[in-house]
Amino acid sequence: MKVAFYTLGCKLNQAETESLANRFSKAGFQLVSPGDRADIYIANTCTVTHIADRKSRHWLRLARRRNPQALIIATGCYAQRNRQELAQLADFVVDNKEKEHLLTLTQTLSLEGRGLGEGETKQSQMLAATVRTRSLIKIQDGCHSPCTYCIVPKVRPHEYSLPASQIIDEVKQKVALGYKEVVLTGTKVGSYKDDGADLGDLVQRILTSPGIERLRLSSLQPSEISSEFLALWQDEKLCRHFHLALQSGSETVLRRMKRSYSLDQYQRTVNLIKEMIPEVAITTDIMVGFPGESDEEFEQSYSFCQQAGFANIHVFPFSPRPETAAAGMPEQIKDKVKAERNQRMLGLSQSSRRSFCEQFLGQTMPVLWEKETSPGSGIYSGLTGNYIRVFTRSEKSLNNEIAPVKLVEFHNQGIWGEVIDENPG
Repeated sequence: MKVAFYTLGCKLNQAETESLANRFSKAGFQLVSPGDRADIYIANTCTVTHIADRKSRHWLRLARRRNPQALIIATGCYAQRNRQELAQLADFVVDNKEKEHLLTLTQTLSLEGRGLGEGETKQSQMLAATVRTRSLIKIQDGCHSPCTYCIVPKVRPHEYSLPASQIIDEVKQKVALGYKEVVLTGTKVGSYKDDGADLGDLVQRILTSPGIERLRLSSLQPSEISSEFLALWQDEKLCRHFHLALQSGSETVLRRMKRSYSLDQYQRTVNLIKEMIPEVAITTDIMVGFPGESDEEFEQSYSFCQQAGFANIHVFPFSPRPETAAAGMPEQIKDKVKAERNQRMLGLSQSSRRSFCEQFLGQTMPVLWEKETSPGSGIYSGLTGNYIRVFTRSEKSLNNEIAPVKLVEFHNQGIWGEVIDENPG
């Protein structure tokens, strides 16, 4: 049977979908693209903004039109927050606590005990193998932080960390399957704890695992970063990329958001990272139009981001989420003003990304090539360790290869590169 997964939202959601897809593949299901006709459609939803909600509903409707007889399942944070809304579009709505049992549920509902043959199993595993480049591995879940705008503590309220031994085993499995890069992810990765071991201890253990070529961490908080932790980046297998969600470059807005740091703490952390790790990329998230954000506060935020030298800025407008403190705050910003501020900040994001990329023109850096930008084009796309998107043309396949590349010119959202032949002649 054919199963299609659709994922919205954070890297944690992507990691959970990857884990589910692997289980379905091993059980004999054939994995197909979210846009293909399938027997089973599973949407792993996000609810961090109203746009994410809308995208989830839209895809569920499309899935129903592609195959009216298909089994359609909705899970994830939107399913956790509002089961009733999604029950109108999906046959089953599964909350985050029950997500781990989706395979059993699906087999019970659809397969009626039918065993799939060995040939079918091998076929689905071969299909899965064609997309292996980097693997997202969940190490932690849940958040209790009191940020006034965030719905996550409502839909992922239970904080826990996975056992280090389980994570190490999963890393070894992914390396054996051919993955070149592993990304550690969670709701609050920096709060990882297991039997006295913290994130730094876990990273050290992973780096000693045989075969691991690249290790990357998802979002961290300033308070989770120290000089001792940063010393781990002396190992070249650790990717020189930090995502530190700022949310606002205005001190007064940060206080209304109830973020856990001040601008001064944030800036000191950025300075420390840049001091200890050459060529590092620091990316961030910025929200515009938070309730009460004045023109002056927006300009403060814009100016801070301009001076910080971010490698990239993910910009998004404030979206009131039900049951959050910010949804009921006075002085909600008009959509038109949000849109104008969003466009200005996006312009800064583009110029910041270009400025960061152009620092490395003329240098040679290793790139993990992911895939052709379109089938048969001969143009491949990949990432450096410090998160620069690189493009090149190649007659031979570069899929899932790490190769040295000379960065020659800025190209669209990244840099055009020339692969260096390590075995000339």
